[in-house]
Amino acid sequence: MGRTTFLLIAVAYYIISVIIVIIILNLINRNEKNKLKKQIDELEKEKNMIISANMLSELNKVEALVNNDEMRMKFEDWKNRFNNIRDVEMPKITDIINEIEELFEEHNFKELKGLLLKADFDLNNLRTKAAFLLDEIKDVTLSEERNRETITKLKAQYREIVAMYKDYEEDYAIVKVPIELQFENVDKLFQTFETAMEQNAYTEVGKIVKAIADIIDNLKAVVEETRPIINLGKNLIPKKIDDIRNISEKMMREGYNLEYLNIDYNIAEADKKIQDIFQRLNVLNIEDSLFELRTMHDYFDSLYNDFDKERISKKIYEDYSRSILIKATKLEKVNNELYKKIDDIKYSYDLNDDEVAVIAEIKQEIMNIRASYDKIVDVARSHILSYSKLAREMEIINSKLVKTEEKLNEALKTLGSLKEDELRAREQLEEIKKILSQTKDKVRSFKLPAVPKNYYVELAEAMEAIDELIRALDKRPISIKILNLRVDTARDLVLKVYNTINETIKTARMAEVAIVYGNRYRVTNREVDFGLVKAENMFSKGNFKSSLENAINAINIVEPGIYKRLLEEYK
Repeated sequence: MGRTTFLLIAVAYYIISVIIVIIILNLINRNEKNKLKKQIDELEKEKNMIISANMLSELNKVEALVNNDEMRMKFEDWKNRFNNIRDVEMPKITDIINEIEELFEEHNFKELKGLLLKADFDLNNLRTKAAFLLDEIKDVTLSEERNRETITKLKAQYREIVAMYKDYEEDYAIVKVPIELQFENVDKLFQTFETAMEQNAYTEVGKIVKAIADIIDNLKAVVEETRPIINLGKNLIPKKIDDIRNISEKMMREGYNLEYLNIDYNIAEADKKIQDIFQRLNVLNIEDSLFELRTMHDYFDSLYNDFDKERISKKIYEDYSRSILIKATKLEKVNNELYKKIDDIKYSYDLNDDEVAVIAEIKQEIMNIRASYDKIVDVARSHILSYSKLAREMEIINSKLVKTEEKLNEALKTLGSLKEDELRAREQLEEIKKILSQTKDKVRSFKLPAVPKNYYVELAEAMEAIDELIRALDKRPISIKILNLRVDTARDLVLKVYNTINETIKTARMAEVAIVYGNRYRVTNREVDFGLVKAENMFSKGNFKSSLENAINAINIVEPGIYKRLLEEYK
């Protein structure tokens, strides 16, 4: 490719790139303009929607309803606010929008965007003012329809309340007068509502409707809650109080201490509260009354559980009383016997004071437990504590006794193991002697041409260890630590002799088998014959391992892998 051609291609690429950039910038600019145009149109549309025909219509409705000074003042205020929005605020928005459109035509997008934000902010404020104004106006224009609907619902509720009252009129005897006075008040308020509606006194109607709603809500609560209040306060709770009082008096005669329940004080407080509730009920004040009565009822119900708890606690206390006394007496007896023998135990097994101090500790713990037990029993006899507290105290004492019992059992186990260690050492001595005897018999029975020297050294060490073990068993007092050490040493040394002889005999047997197996090749191969002669010489000197190695190496010349086959044949 020539230089000229290359330059032409480069220029063409440059021109195409410039064209593409221009197209992209135009597209971006067009999209930006379309977006701004859309925002301007949206502002214009929202501005035109602020002052709606609905607002004018609602104002006209209010004008027709004006029949007193208060309504006239409200109407004038709303009219002035409407005129301000239409004649003052709206033109300002219009001017800003016109300025925005001029900037758009001039392509001055930088200032345009700032004005757009301002116009949007001012338009939102104006829209909010207009919405508040319309809501205030509708509050009057729609009041008749809304209040009529509300009154209709209230009348339906009122009829249900009256019907319920009539169905159970006898149950409301104690509040008959105040309830019926409230019925009269509601009837008068309904009539007042009708009069106010006829006079277009819409500012008063809302107050009347609210007053009717409040009275009906209170009447509904009174009619619904009076019967359960009376039932709880006059029937259920008094009966429960009488039953609780009878049960508590009976239990106290039986020796139960129930002072911690404060039953008499709580009954007196309940009586005061019930009187207060019924005094408030006479003026139809039932606030929290039903809740308070139900709380009282639940409290007296809970006392039955407390009574049951005391009965169960008494049984637990009595059970612990018996079991603790029996167990403590038994432990004391065992520990005392052990305490008497402590000097003999210390001498027999070479124990120091620290190693047997646990016996004295257990003795002191048992004494403390007995003292605590006697104290609780004395308190129980005096009836100054409830059985629930006495049972807890006995549980604590029993827990301490269980720990002391575990400590005593551990001490008995430890001291008992000393005697067991001595007996076990004697048994192991016999077993060790038997193993050593079997080892000697094995050496004699195989008739080895020569016994390895280390056998006699190990045998002497084993026999000396056995003698040391015998001396440790015959010594008084016996040191269990030293005795156990002597047993371990003797056993290890005897097993060492046993294993040495076993390994020696095994190796000798395999060497013998290898030599016999290799005899078949002596005539045909001189190297095999030479190796077997060397193996026989080693065997006669008692060097059985070298004998086996020479025999296998010799046979391996004519029969590779012979070791594995010889091992299988030997087995």
